[in-house]
Order: sequence, then structure tokens, then C-alpha cells
Amino acid sequence: MLFEYYRRSLKRFALPFDTYAHWRKIAKTLVLGKLACQRLEWIIWHATHGQNALKTARYFGIAPKTFWKWLKRFDEQNLRSLEEHSRAPLRKRQRQITSAQEIRIIALKKAHIRYGKAKIAVLYKETHKEAISQWKVQKVIERYRLYYHPAKQSRINRKRSRSVKRKRITDLRAKPTHGFLLCFDTIVLYWMGRKRYIFTAIDKYAKVAFARMYTTKSSFNARDFLYRLHFLLDGKIENAGHDNGTEFQGRFREACQKLGIPQYHSRIHTPKDNPVNERFNRTLQEEFIQLGNMTADTTLFNRQLTEWLIEYNFRRPHQTLGYMPPVNFVYKYMKVLPMYPSSTRA
Repeated sequence: MLFEYYRRSLKRFALPFDTYAHWRKIAKTLVLGKLACQRLEWIIWHATHGQNALKTARYFGIAPKTFWKWLKRFDEQNLRSLEEHSRAPLRKRQRQITSAQEIRIIALKKAHIRYGKAKIAVLYKETHKEAISQWKVQKVIERYRLYYHPAKQSRINRKRSRSVKRKRITDLRAKPTHGFLLCFDTIVLYWMGRKRYIFTAIDKYAKVAFARMYTTKSSFNARDFLYRLHFLLDGKIENAGHDNGTEFQGRFREACQKLGIPQYHSRIHTPKDNPVNERFNRTLQEEFIQLGNMTADTTLFNRQLTEWLIEYNFRRPHQTLGYMPPVNFVYKYMKVLPMYPSSTRA
């Protein structure tokens, strides 16, 4: 009797079992991924707010279809069911090439070791009266290493595998906002037996521009140019677009990583990927350099260039901006630049 009374007393004063807190504890123990924990919160919110799927989807900003997908997949006994599953197809494509075709391709390639896959495919069709794709020819060449210089090709393949894939400027979805994309380029000038380099940059949307002359085209000077531009624009640089020049590698790339600025590259021999900067370079040469302002003295040149840039950014009308100066355009439609007060006249 005493034991039964004690048991009932414990049941009366015991705290209710919290299922959802238990789920969260298990998720933490299993070290579930960030997305899986987020999906668990969807399900908990759904269960504690009337089990309304549409209301849950709106609250978390997701599609109702997405919520229903994970709700059906959810297993209370196995919280790992909320993790991402492999999306690889169950039946993968297999290489459709026979051993006879391989033998024929190998024979043709050895007989014409300098020919590429396209020419081998044509010879194969003429010789064996059967069409074969260039892709199959390429895969046979790679498998049996049928190259004129196998060692050299191996080095090239290793270099390609180690190389970092560059972001192309065509992959960037443009936004009409100030500072979203700063376009960089370099002008090479020859003057009285000397070589000078002018780094240029312009805001693709607001057309605010900056330029500076250096004696060498090094990543060290490119980094210095970037820091000056970053200070001038008060850090409003979201992305940097430029060509594949060596000056935009090394220290310049490290500076971009430090400042959190992604780099986007234009395609080789494709000036139309950077038209705004190309036009600014032409304007700089026609309206400043060709009017008697060229000198090999970088200090004097940069001093005169600064005065011209003030004219360009604060007073020169731009057709694409509705004949407004860039700084006035930014001041009217966006936040004023920190350098705006320097436009005042005495």
C-alpha cells in the first residue's frame, strides 16, 4: 500500500513529457545538418499551430509542396529521414561502345597520331561505313592515353584538375544598384620610350569612375588601386568584374578575398563582356590624355587625373543617366557618396 501511494504521488507531480524538446535533443545528439534541423522546426511548428500546412508554409516562406514533401518523408523514429538524400539516378548511363569499335578507333588514332577526335570520327565513317560520335572517340583516346606526347598531356590534365573554376561575368545576374558591379581594366600607354599603365574602374550602373597611373602592371599595384577605390566608395563594392590579366591575380585576388568581394571574369577576346569600362577608357583617352595631359611623371599625371575625375563624376553630363553627373544620379536615386561634399564650389 505504501509503495502504491508513493507511485501515485510521483505520477501526480511529474512534469509532462515534451515530445518536441525530445526531438530537438535527439537531433542535437545525431548532429543533424542545418537544413534537417530547419525542417524539423517546420514540423514542430505545424504540430503546435493547428496542423495547417498552408499557414506553416507561409510562416517559413516556403512552398506548400515542399513542406508536404518533407512531412510525408518524416519518420518520428528516425530523424535522419529529414536529411538530404542522394539525387543520383538509380540507373546511370553506360558507355555504349563495343570492343570492335574500340579496336578500330585505336588503330586509326595510332596511324594518325596527330589527328584529333573530329578527324578520327570522319576517317572512321569513311573506312568502316559506320558513323561514330566524337565523344566516343574522345573517351577511347583518354582511356588508352593515345596522345602524341602522353607525359605532356598528363601534366596538362593534372593542371586542369587542380585549377580553380573561374566565375564568368555572364553568370552574374545584374542588379540596377550602385556598387553592385565594379568593372576593372588596364590601359597600356607608350610615351617617349617609356611604358605606363592606368588602372581604371567604373560602376556599371551609376557610372562613378576612378583611375590611377602606375609604372608597372603588377598585382601589388592593382591591390593598391583596389584599396583606394574601396575607401573612395566607402566599401560599396559587391562584385568585381575584369578580364584575365595577371594584374588581377595574386595580391589583388587576396585583397578581394579579404574584403569579401567576389571576382567575375570576362571571356577571352570578348570586349563586349566589359563594355562600360571599355567606353570609359575611350573617354579617358579622348577627353583627357589626348588633350595634352600625358606625362610619364606618375605624380603629376595622377594629380591632373584627379582633377579630371572630379569633373567627370560631379559635373560631366552622362547620356545614359539622363544627362546627369554620376554623383548627382547616386544622390538623387540612392544614398549620397561620402565624397559628395568635395563637389561644392567656393
